[in-house]
Amino acid sequence: MITKLNVVSIFVLDKDEALEFYVGKLGLEKGNDVQQGDYRWLTVRVPGVDGTEISLEQPGPPLHDEATAGHLRELIAKGAMNGLVLNTDDVRGLYESLKAKGFTDFTQEPTTHFYGTDMGLRDPSGNAIRILQQG
Repeated sequence: MITKLNVVSIFVLDKDEALEFYVGKLGLEKGNDVQQGDYRWLTVRVPGVDGTEISLEQPGPPLHDEATAGHLRELIAKGAMNGLVLNTDDVRGLYESLKAKGFTDFTQEPTTHFYGTDMGLRDPSGNAIRILQQG
């Protein structure tokens, strides 16, 4: 029986840039940062929560050959890959905080819907992120 979703992966173009964004701007915390030969296992997670981690993966060896990695990098930069949905208790406050930090890559300002209020943005690689305040 499966009991927990442990890790979900997203592709990024630069792991250090992604780490700075997810930790420095969004407020997640670094989980694992382990070098294994040429491969770096890097995760982020919601602070203080023993839950699912997000693995920040770069296209290329050992996961992909160079031709496949090149195609993936193109798709990532276009925002054509899967994104994330994160929850917050204050989406408007987070929006203002991000703007104050100089972040400008919003795809939607906070908007109220029947399920709550959410906003859209892109990480430095182009991945779509929705941030939702339920209720």
